Amino acid sequence: MKPSSAFLLALAFFTAQASAQSADYRVFTSAKGMSIKAQFVSSANGQVTIKREDGQVFTLPLATLSAADQDFVKRAPPLVTGKAAFFPKAGPGDKLTAEEINALAGQPVFAELPLFQSAPSELAARLKLKQESETSLQSSYRSYPKADFHVFGARPYSVALYAEADKVSSLSLVFANRGDLFSAKGSAEMHFDKDAPPAEAKKLLATAMAADVEAVTGALSAKLGPPAKARFGEGKERRNMSRWDWRGHAILLAEVPDQYVGIEIVPAAFADAGGKVARTSDAVIRERAKANVEKRPIGDVVINDIPMVDQGPKGYCVPATAERAMRYMGVPADMYVLAMAGESGYGGGTSVEYLLEAVGRDIKRKGRAFDHFSGPMKLKELAKHIDKGIPVMWALYSTKEFNKTADSRTAERKQVTELAAWKTKVDSESAAHSLEKDTESGHVVLIIGYNKDTNEIAFSDSWGERFKERWITIKEADQISQKSFWAIGF
Repeated sequence: MKPSSAFLLALAFFTAQASAQSADYRVFTSAKGMSIKAQFVSSANGQVTIKREDGQVFTLPLATLSAADQDFVKRAPPLVTGKAAFFPKAGPGDKLTAEEINALAGQPVFAELPLFQSAPSELAARLKLKQESETSLQSSYRSYPKADFHVFGARPYSVALYAEADKVSSLSLVFANRGDLFSAKGSAEMHFDKDAPPAEAKKLLATAMAADVEAVTGALSAKLGPPAKARFGEGKERRNMSRWDWRGHAILLAEVPDQYVGIEIVPAAFADAGGKVARTSDAVIRERAKANVEKRPIGDVVINDIPMVDQGPKGYCVPATAERAMRYMGVPADMYVLAMAGESGYGGGTSVEYLLEAVGRDIKRKGRAFDHFSGPMKLKELAKHIDKGIPVMWALYSTKEFNKTADSRTAERKQVTELAAWKTKVDSESAAHSLEKDTESGHVVLIIGYNKDTNEIAFSDSWGERFKERWITIKEADQISQKSFWAIGF
């Protein structure tokens, strides 16, 4: 990503609502008239570094600022210089070097430069994380490590790195949890082939969680001292945390009874603010969503730039799909925290209605609309959302026959150049198909596109990049539909 885009990407998430209220923060305005409240950190070689209220740091060309702000930057002294620009508050553990804190972690998590001023690809390479998703605004990397991979003395089942404006925004590690600890036999379509959770699952989970909390707490406290208590998150996602700090990084340990143990590494300033994120305006989201709608030569209308989340070998299709829709619409989310709110079962089984009801309340609390509609699959109803750039969450029965049909249809579609012949083919195949529902294969996906001439829809599974766009006809989709749909609006 070119440095010149960093300012606009930051603005897409944070639009200032008021003028600066202190000497530290001011409202910076771009040459195009967009504003953001931030601290001036330093300026050199035609580049200016600013720090948002949540601790995120951005470096951008001075020329992207208004004339008045350029004049301010040229006259203003830097906030602080050197490493202190990113570590303004010295803590008891800050004397530890990156090598020493990494020895504590057991993995090369940290470097001399703060994570949040680093390119995500650098941290991903150190931790051997695979890129999960990349959009114009954000990216993510994720892995489900093997049993011999440990961090702070415990085994993480999931390691996820999130980034904005080509800078790390957070690192999330999930240890013992009710999804992965009793996970399915495989990923993607195989997540339906589950082992029955053991009879004493609750006891086994409690034991595993207690061991992980003890290991992580012992490792961090040995060098960084006893943790502080913190509250982090919003609404039903708000959790009690144990907090350690190192050079501007807040290391937050969560223990949610009967759910999961996890660590989040975020900017200290963001943790100081309780993890509360400023709301992105409806106008910004509306314009951004509309710009993501692609109209293709053969009549396809498809939404691009939706983050991918790979749910892994567990039944987390509902929280993973909800995370994708929420992040796309400017609402931060994490599938493990969403699963907690929806009280997912051992191995990941989730009540669609219960979880999305809980998610919906949180979405509305953050200023977004959340709509539910039901009934037969109707292209006209779906098109109303897709044309605005809004994906639709759809509950269905993802049977083997359905997936076989969708995979075959999608592969053939890539070679289509003449619409009339393709319409004749899919009409014939659709008329001959009779897909049977299987209540054991309940699933949730995003509907991301349609073609009104061929009566097809495009949908996206939370199974990784290979499944980000597949196609099926409206008639076939309706046969395996649970007839429930949800959409996040403006």
